[in-house]
Amino acid sequence: MLYGWHPVSEALGNERRGLRRLLASENALLRLQETFGETLRITPEVVRPSEIGRLLGADAVHQGLYLEADPLPAPELDAMPADALLLALDQITDPHNVGAIVRTAAAFGVTGILTTVRHAPGATGVLAKSASGGLEHVPFITVRNLAEALITLGERGFTRIGLDSDAEVELGALEPRRPLVIVLGAEGKGLRERTRSCCDTLAKIPFSGAIRSLNVSNAAAITLYALGREPVSKAP
Repeated sequence: MLYGWHPVSEALGNERRGLRRLLASENALLRLQETFGETLRITPEVVRPSEIGRLLGADAVHQGLYLEADPLPAPELDAMPADALLLALDQITDPHNVGAIVRTAAAFGVTGILTTVRHAPGATGVLAKSASGGLEHVPFITVRNLAEALITLGERGFTRIGLDSDAEVELGALEPRRPLVIVLGAEGKGLRERTRSCCDTLAKIPFSGAIRSLNVSNAAAITLYALGREPVSKAP
């Protein structure tokens, strides 16, 4: 269930996204036609904005667009390319934060986002709106056990770097090699002990001001800028 201009228009332009039902206000439909031409991949139902509001609730900023769609296919861990850049989310449950991380991941060319079946928000609704279309460009890879997935990635040559405010190493001191997975923990709790033990290196963002912590989505952006600079093959 997607709503809002960016999530819906990006989904309409993504051939891998199966479409089921599209509701659009007259103004939103005109905007879609200006973007995609007269032929859309799905025939829209023209409705009043209030009808979409009743489906989503008063707080949803839907911009006259509502789309019911199939989930995107998820790649397998063993199908990751040699220069893969992954994010792993350790029990980050706020859909606004995860959506913002997805948007940042799309901007930095992240290959995929690793999440767990439990303690993770669904890739729809509020998350999709916060991702501003990023869901169509960064696939989710859902696993049952994050620690086991990190162990598997390590066995397949991934460098595993966990973000930890108590780490001794600063991000700028690292020379990351790909394939690479960056592990982010929930605000407040941080990385769980089991997750920490599965990382090759723990690193921190160096702060110079009075505030010593950031929203996890902001921390993700800084970390991707610092560590995702350019693909470098892992040394044999």
